[in-house]
Amino acid sequence: MHPQAAISSYQLLKRFPELDIEFIERAACCALPLTDMGYHKKACTLERNLVPLLAPYDAIVLPSGVCTDQFRGHFDSVPQTDEVKHIREHTYDIVEFLHDVLKVKSLPWHPKFPARVALHNGCHSLRYLMMARPTELMIPHFDKAADLLGMVEGCEVGYATRLDECCGFGGTFAIWDAPCAGQQGLDKVSDYARNGFKHVVSQDFSCLMHQSGVARKNGLDLKFYYIAEILNGDAQP
Repeated sequence: MHPQAAISSYQLLKRFPELDIEFIERAACCALPLTDMGYHKKACTLERNLVPLLAPYDAIVLPSGVCTDQFRGHFDSVPQTDEVKHIREHTYDIVEFLHDVLKVKSLPWHPKFPARVALHNGCHSLRYLMMARPTELMIPHFDKAADLLGMVEGCEVGYATRLDECCGFGGTFAIWDAPCAGQQGLDKVSDYARNGFKHVVSQDFSCLMHQSGVARKNGLDLKFYYIAEILNGDAQP
């Protein structure tokens, strides 16, 4: 749906000389839609085919928080062999890989994005991967995606008023309960517009795909970017 997310992620990781990056062209869906719908036998087929492709790597880095959570928390339709356990323990969203594993403190290629952006932390990234503080937890504020965007020249990070409210995507939920999902999406994109945002960024393009469709349908002037596009210097406001 948005190949630039994967392209920018790959090129971004290639900038770090300590990494030996390979792109797996045969890799398929992580099986999240099937797991969500209870089709565990069908999910098992996908998972079984992925194991030999992913197990040889020291780390599996994904351009998607929701898929990362699927591998880490729900990759259980196959027998839990040592290979499967290795995959589950060494799968990372690109934001947490840069922030927590590589511990990136600067971006020497000096990407620029001179604009104010609304940062959307997807539900899985927020509450399962803990890449930012959910507002219901009384703990100190943190936001790993915002930390990385803060290294981009000119990029000013902001949030929707209800910053961690679900945008309504929810995978198959957006299909099965389209009126509810559509209203949630409209609430989210209208919030951006009321707060004067023109640009929206997230580590979950599935959420952005939903939001961009709602914004376009309702005539809102918003542009949506996967975070690696900005970090790699590919995006222009």
